[in-house]
Amino acid sequence: MSSSARFWLATAGTAVAAGLLGVLMMIVLRFVEHRAYGFHTGSFESGVQSASGSRRLLVLAVAGLFTGAGWYVVRRLMRAQNSDLDDALWAGEGLLSIRRSLASSTLSEIAVGAGASLGREAAPKLLGAASGSLISRWAGLSPAQRRLLVACGGGAGVAAIYNVPLGGALLAAEVLYGSLTLPVVLPALVSSAVATIVAWIYLPNTPTYLHVPSYHIDASLVVWSVPSGLLIGILTVVYIRLIGAVSAHRPQGWRLVAATTVVFAALGLVGLHYPQILGNGRDLAAPTFLGIGSLGLLAALAALKPLATVACVGSGASGGLLTPTLATGAALGGFLGLAWTHLWSGAPAGAFALVGAAAMLSAGLQAPLTGLVLMVEFTGTGTSVIVPMLIAAVLATTVARYVDGYSIYSVRLPAVPIGASADVGPEGEPDRG
Repeated sequence: MSSSARFWLATAGTAVAAGLLGVLMMIVLRFVEHRAYGFHTGSFESGVQSASGSRRLLVLAVAGLFTGAGWYVVRRLMRAQNSDLDDALWAGEGLLSIRRSLASSTLSEIAVGAGASLGREAAPKLLGAASGSLISRWAGLSPAQRRLLVACGGGAGVAAIYNVPLGGALLAAEVLYGSLTLPVVLPALVSSAVATIVAWIYLPNTPTYLHVPSYHIDASLVVWSVPSGLLIGILTVVYIRLIGAVSAHRPQGWRLVAATTVVFAALGLVGLHYPQILGNGRDLAAPTFLGIGSLGLLAALAALKPLATVACVGSGASGGLLTPTLATGAALGGFLGLAWTHLWSGAPAGAFALVGAAAMLSAGLQAPLTGLVLMVEFTGTGTSVIVPMLIAAVLATTVARYVDGYSIYSVRLPAVPIGASADVGPEGEPDRG
């Protein structure tokens, strides 16, 4: 069998594995959410709000203790096994441990299901990549082919759980692999498409954010996108720097267990008044895209959500940053937009949230094309306001690039000026002690 045929067979196998493992992680997530807060239907936020305050605190404190102890054991006993996706892609040959990746990913979904302010995409992203690493070794692929397959698997995992096949492919090519050439884009597209189809066996074939209107565009929204894009770019830099700073001083050993327990319990206290900050941010962003939320509430959420996420990362927890970044941008855009309407009315409130989310996600990823496509697929709309989204995304990304140049992933890699340590993985997980 030719090397090319082996590669495409390996690509198909990786895509199927990414889809199935993504489904498995979502089953774990939903099981934890429903068991922890005692609900069976409705959104995560409504389930949290229906639970008593004491139950919320207990769930998060126990989850912090359990996952902290789990990560301590995994990182101690599997020290020699790599589950650092960015390091494997950018500084290595794409070698990842499927055992350690599975253990860490399961703990990550438990933490998010209990309410940790982290993204649920970290686990399927890592497991898709680890599947690519394992299958490439079985197929006898070259290191270069293995790196590409690992990137494709990571993007496919994200595509599967969010039903974003094009966004997942661009994430693999633009963000993980760093190239939009045809030899990279084609396998990335195939992987994400196949993984998304496989995930339909359990996950819905619908956008993540439902019923978002096709907002009309007007001059107010277009003009607002310029100053808001610049400001969101600056605030994204602050957010990224905070992530890098806490990543450099994350607790090790048994201090990790204490830190996750304390931080998760503190998050539960804040969540008594602002339950929207719990979880990956979906229940925060969804109403803002519909134009729901007062100026004061959006201001509080725009400040609390990133701080909660930074605290969870700093405690030593492992989880994603993509959806918390999007949710923060939505709250920030909604707040800035409502304030703007006092000067120039006319634009719908939800449109400001869409533009803000696109801007912060693009700047956080340092990938405006990926950020814009993800927003369109996440909401099933957005094309009607694509011009202000594009303006804000480009300006925010440009500001973030020229101030620091780091993304929510690269800031945690070795050799960054603010001190991110060498043993911090792509989703914030220390991998070498």
